[in-house]
Amino acid sequence: MLYNNLEFPADSLFLVTGAAGFIGSNLCEAILKLGYKVRALDDLSTGKQKNVDMFLDNPRYEFIKGDIKDLDTCMNACKGVDYVLNQAAWGSVPRSIEMPLFYSLNNIQGTLNMLEAARQNGVKKFVYASSSSVYGDEPNLPKKEGVEGNLLSPYAVSKRCDEEWAKQYTRHYGLDTYGLRYFNVFGRRQDPDGAYAAVIPKFIKQLINGQKCRINGDGKQSRDFTYIENVIEANLKACMAPSEAAGEAFNIAYGGREYLIDIYYGLTKALGVDVEPEFGPDRPGDIKHSNADISKAKRLLGYDPQWSFERGIQAAIEWYKTNL
Repeated sequence: MLYNNLEFPADSLFLVTGAAGFIGSNLCEAILKLGYKVRALDDLSTGKQKNVDMFLDNPRYEFIKGDIKDLDTCMNACKGVDYVLNQAAWGSVPRSIEMPLFYSLNNIQGTLNMLEAARQNGVKKFVYASSSSVYGDEPNLPKKEGVEGNLLSPYAVSKRCDEEWAKQYTRHYGLDTYGLRYFNVFGRRQDPDGAYAAVIPKFIKQLINGQKCRINGDGKQSRDFTYIENVIEANLKACMAPSEAAGEAFNIAYGGREYLIDIYYGLTKALGVDVEPEFGPDRPGDIKHSNADISKAKRLLGYDPQWSFERGIQAAIEWYKTNL
């Protein structure tokens, strides 16, 4: 892995919020393997207890059950912390359309609480999860930072607001913030269950169980699917980025483009099943095509993703075969 040789000061303490979730738990695992201390924060509203329990025997791991909507919780969690990796958020475009007030409270006010707590506690670097959804209806490919369209969902609004607040904290308070615009992250420990589950783990589980998969739309929508190892690399390299790059947002992807229908048939072939999908209507708020220009992250963060979609999907399939 490209982050295995990264060196932070020996007693570095990382705070990972959303630590019981898919991305957060993978970040905790990677940081612990590098030999540093992790303080994990999660309210377990969408994360899994098992993603916490697996680290509790490690003396360098500490878990706080708490909510980023509570400023006092954020203040306590940030005490003595060097680096914040803020992953805590509620995902899902369709769910955000159903719950706009909650998304504002959780994703915007929660992130603002974390920014303020990080500032008051003298945190060195504040790295946070943004999203490719901020590109909205901008039709041009690849997606490039600074060329955004009209936002299509409350979720996208929440992530764009996070970017603007982070920029203010860099400008006015000197907090080094780095926004990571994730493009369709997938990999081990991503939840395959529930109405809002991501498509890759959902398809894999359904196909393994011999169930029919439902594709929203015609299957010809494309995405820049990004394996979890690339996202871990981006977070850790952002913690080492120069202050000159602070206050910015960066596309975090592989830079590829995969069509949903091709992924579906690739999975059926890899799993040795022959099940045709059924098609449903397009989901409201979804964009049709997504593909990232990652040159800015390469230039300013030293981001150099090594996990192609093909390599990542193979690893994901093997993990789900063993862990479902």
